[in-house]
Amino acid sequence: MKYWLLLCFLGFTITGRAQDDVTITSEKGKIQVRVDENKQLHINVPPENVRKFKATGRVRYNDFGAKGDGKTDDMDAIAATHAFANIHGLTVKADDKATYYISGKKRTAIIKTDTDFGKASFIIDDTDVENRNASVFTISSGLKPFKPEGITSLKKNQAKLDQTFPATCLITVTNTNVKHYIRFGLNQNNGSSQTDIFVVDKNGNVDMNAPIIWDFDQITDITALPIDETPLKITGGIFTTIANQAPSKYTYYSRNISIRRSNVTVDGLVHKITGEGDHGAPYGGFIEAGNCSYVTVKNTVLTGHKTYSTIGAAGKPVSMGTYDISVNRALNVSFINCRQTNDITDATYWGIMGSNFSKNLLYDGCTFSRFDAHQGVANATVRNSTLGHMSINAIGSGTFTIENCTFLGRSIINLRPDYGSTWQGNLIIRNCVLKPASKKLSGISLITGSYTGMHDFGYVCYMPEHITIKNLEIDDSNIPKDYNGPAIFSDFNPKMKDESYQEKFPYVKTKAVTLEDVKTTSGKKLRVSDNTFMFKDVKVL
Repeated sequence: MKYWLLLCFLGFTITGRAQDDVTITSEKGKIQVRVDENKQLHINVPPENVRKFKATGRVRYNDFGAKGDGKTDDMDAIAATHAFANIHGLTVKADDKATYYISGKKRTAIIKTDTDFGKASFIIDDTDVENRNASVFTISSGLKPFKPEGITSLKKNQAKLDQTFPATCLITVTNTNVKHYIRFGLNQNNGSSQTDIFVVDKNGNVDMNAPIIWDFDQITDITALPIDETPLKITGGIFTTIANQAPSKYTYYSRNISIRRSNVTVDGLVHKITGEGDHGAPYGGFIEAGNCSYVTVKNTVLTGHKTYSTIGAAGKPVSMGTYDISVNRALNVSFINCRQTNDITDATYWGIMGSNFSKNLLYDGCTFSRFDAHQGVANATVRNSTLGHMSINAIGSGTFTIENCTFLGRSIINLRPDYGSTWQGNLIIRNCVLKPASKKLSGISLITGSYTGMHDFGYVCYMPEHITIKNLEIDDSNIPKDYNGPAIFSDFNPKMKDESYQEKFPYVKTKAVTLEDVKTTSGKKLRVSDNTFMFKDVKVL
């Protein structure tokens, strides 16, 4: 977006383009918000009102005409309030007693200043939406991305770029000539272009806590986005989505709060869902963080979406992933003391979180149905948390640390088979309890996955090189008594029973597992796997 502001101090007249679809003027009269024939927003704030708002440092939605009665569409007033606040650096405050109705019109409120939604309620009506891809709120930076020149290749774990930058920047690189994450299964696809995202300082030093994870022989696109140094905080708000009634197809809805700025905290938000029936299109995440770093969501309550099915890319029925949390191309994103409204063991609701191309993701003190990393996470931590029927689903690299957690699913971590069940790095499990809620299990495996060795995912697939399991309690009281006891690994490839099975794309197996103080309710010992041949070279220490 292009921003400009013309000040004429004679008469204190302000005229400006706040954002692409918003124009602000400061002429005598009254505060006025109107929409023209092209659906552009025009805002007039008289000079005396400008002075008053700047003196208090704050604006409210009702200052710009919001009714807050739960019936009148307040979206234009909300967008106008934030547009004015952004220009003058003012905070925004909602009325605690208000209920703001947000229709399906195509209008996004751009947030660039601290916002307190307080105890206010927001009804987001998705039953008739003009543009399902238009966020309701976008938390945006005033800083502009640019294209660095002269960077034509990168190496994995490269520590420095031979270039200086105007500020600490978030770097995104792509090579369209290489495909990764070539998906296998019912949602099969041709993969995604090789990509990476990382942070550099002014001198080009890479933050090695989130290192470059691929060799780039060629770079077809590179973007640098300066990182905002000033923190931005969003607090409170009770949001209720009236679910869409669209056909059950992969037409994702993004009627959400989209975070496109670094150094952001969301605190005390609540999101509920109503109106779900026997069909509907999936959601891409009510809180959706992308192209950003240093984001914290805390003390927040979210809701899992009902699971709907459709016909997948392989021509067969498939359940559609639908999310209330989405993290894409983001670094250092934390969820602290968060939970969801529905039962985390109820499989009729999809796992609440999905992510792609991210690094350093954290759950701490959360009660959620799932942690998930589709197209890779580099370094992740889940601690002091309880995870439900989907437990952890992930692929990626680096170190995955799991500690002080309770798992109610069938395993602790499922290495996603659709992306090669790959984790290139180490897995640490400490002080945890595995207590499957399902009574239909015939056995228990701590780590599940599947790998035939016959599909090219675009990269070499690995199992965690070293796995550490300390102080683990396994409640296997729901399992039939004639089972052989829990296993570290499930049977990743039932066809691999002897040397006659040859993988076209060899799987790099785990080298060693360190076990210390593992207890089972049944008293049966933890085994390596039902597939003793596949895991014959794994050392148990």
